[in-house]
Amino acid sequence: MDQTFLDVYAEQTPNPETMKFVFNRDILPNEALDFPTKEKAITSPLAKNLFEFSFVNGVFIMNNFVTITRVSGNEWEDIIPITREFLKSYISAGEKVVIETFERENLESEDPIISKIQEILETYIKPAVEVDGGQIIFKSFDEGKVTVELQGSCSGCPSSTITLKRGIEGMLTRMVPEVKEVVAL
Repeated sequence: MDQTFLDVYAEQTPNPETMKFVFNRDILPNEALDFPTKEKAITSPLAKNLFEFSFVNGVFIMNNFVTITRVSGNEWEDIIPITREFLKSYISAGEKVVIETFERENLESEDPIISKIQEILETYIKPAVEVDGGQIIFKSFDEGKVTVELQGSCSGCPSSTITLKRGIEGMLTRMVPEVKEVVAL
C-alpha cells in the first residue's frame, strides 16, 4: 500500500451529469471498469459502496480517477464533498477497488487496417477522452464502419455525438482511407 499523502479533487467533465474525482496516485493502474448500473458492480467493492449513495447512477473507474454519474435532481454542490470524503477514506483505508484483476483486451490484430485504427485510438483519441473522465473502446471494423464503445462521462454525454462524428470520425477517415464511418454502441 502506497503510504504517500492521498488527495482527491473534483473536476467537471463535458457531460453535466458526471463529475470526475481525481486522486494524486493510481487506484486502478492499467485498467478501466465501467459500471452503468448497481447490478453490474459485483466485481468492484468500491463501485458497490458508491451505489449505496442515493445520488449515484453510474460509476467508471480508471487509473487515478473515478467518474460518477448522478441521479437527476441532485446538485453537484451537495454531492462533491460527500463523495470526496468517502473516496479519500475508502482508498486511505486500503479497501479493495476490484475483487480480481481483469485481463485487458488484446489490441494486436492481424489486419493492418484494424491495427492502424487501434493505434490511432490509443495514441490520439484515448488520452483526450480520459482527460474528460471517460474511455473509448474499439469493438469492430466492418465494411468501412468502425464501431466503438463510449464509457464513463462519455456515455450519455450531450456532446459525445459531436465528438464522435467531427472528432473521432474526422480523424480516422483522414488517417485511414478505408474508414467511412464511426458509430458508438
